[in-house]
Amino acid sequence: MARFFIDRPVFAMVLAIIIVIVGAVAIPNLPVATYPEVVPPVVQVIANYRGGNSQDLEKTVAQPIEQQLVGLDGMLYFFSRSSNDGTLTLDVTFELGTDIDLATVKTQNKVNLALPSLPPEVQREGVTVKKVSSAFLMAITLASEDGRYDSLFLNNFATINLLDKVGSIAGVGDSRLASRQDYGMRIWINPDKMAKLGLTATDLNNAIQAQNRQNPAGAIGQPPVPNGTDFQYPVNASGRLVDPQQFGDIVLRAEPDGSLLRVRDVGRVELGAQDYKSFSNLNGRPASVLIVYLSPGANAVDTGKRVRAYLEEISKTFPAGIKYRVSYDATKFVSAAIEDVLQTLLEAVALVIVVVFIFLQNWRATMIPLLTVPVAIVGTFALFPLLGFSINMTSMFGLVLAIGIVVDDAIVVVEAVQLNMDRGMTSRDATIHAMDEVSGPVSHCLHPRRSIYSSCVSGRN
Repeated sequence: MARFFIDRPVFAMVLAIIIVIVGAVAIPNLPVATYPEVVPPVVQVIANYRGGNSQDLEKTVAQPIEQQLVGLDGMLYFFSRSSNDGTLTLDVTFELGTDIDLATVKTQNKVNLALPSLPPEVQREGVTVKKVSSAFLMAITLASEDGRYDSLFLNNFATINLLDKVGSIAGVGDSRLASRQDYGMRIWINPDKMAKLGLTATDLNNAIQAQNRQNPAGAIGQPPVPNGTDFQYPVNASGRLVDPQQFGDIVLRAEPDGSLLRVRDVGRVELGAQDYKSFSNLNGRPASVLIVYLSPGANAVDTGKRVRAYLEEISKTFPAGIKYRVSYDATKFVSAAIEDVLQTLLEAVALVIVVVFIFLQNWRATMIPLLTVPVAIVGTFALFPLLGFSINMTSMFGLVLAIGIVVDDAIVVVEAVQLNMDRGMTSRDATIHAMDEVSGPVSHCLHPRRSIYSSCVSGRN
């Protein structure tokens, strides 16, 4: 193999140039991250059973879903958590390398099979199936500078204007609120009045469901109609209730004297949050925190730039008094870490030049090991897409180590050629003879099962 390239120097140079070009083209398209992807993909299933405790969730919600998930293709295990606030969280972990989107679809299909077995309250709330990314990219905080907006307004503003749009940016795997609070019509009932009037919470719930509904009323003049009817009018009837006063007017019961018992007679109605189990603050003020996760295989630095550019553009439409702040940005650490590693690479190359020149005392001989560095290092990036690698601290430190190995082998070859030329051989014959002598030791040095230090030393002896 060595003689083949010695006899064809032009082909060898062209091949080396092609390797460098292919590697250089592959670098901009490679994902950049702090560490390589070593965490198995996870799909999360969330169900809400309002009013239920952990035992109710375990028996009526968790068990039917878990029975369907058994035997799911590519699944390693699942772990469920039932809380007393009525929330079931079930994490399904798949084998490393599984397509997370395909795994989400498979999990959704299994959950759909369990839906008919779940309580009606859970079916009405819906069961959420979504992929979970462990790559925490950044945290975006919305806050009111003058305190005119509370956390409930800020969270709903973020849900409507930022949550889905940020999640759809290229490279973003998921976006979620740290303490989500959705608007909800809350009815605070007086248990003493309820007991005196002989009412239960179920009676109240049934009355609300019966009177808070959409009422399709059809149309006037819809065929078949008598001749001469020229117009058709849709009938718009009042539908779902929208303000606290309307909910307070819901009739619970008609008394024998003709009076009506309404919701406002046994409690009060207000527009608040669906739950108050979590909250977010920024410097002691109410805030909304949007957490952004990186999509598997995405470039963290480029994704962070796209998110920041979108925030800068959308912030111009924010109401007065609302400002955003990127409270945490992992791309800063990634960029700093990659810059440090690149600096280490440059320092290693400079050190190689100095050491080689000191020992060889010949600039021409020094350039030969130096030219092997870009061919070997830059050309390595051409294999990254094929192997699924990313530019991260681990791979970059590996390249730092590779510089020493590549230059060490080049020095061995140059020393052997120089020794043969000192014995009176021509440059071509000296090169052929040197490669016959050191090809075995150099290959022994690169063997993955050998110690790098001991193998390279034995190759020189």
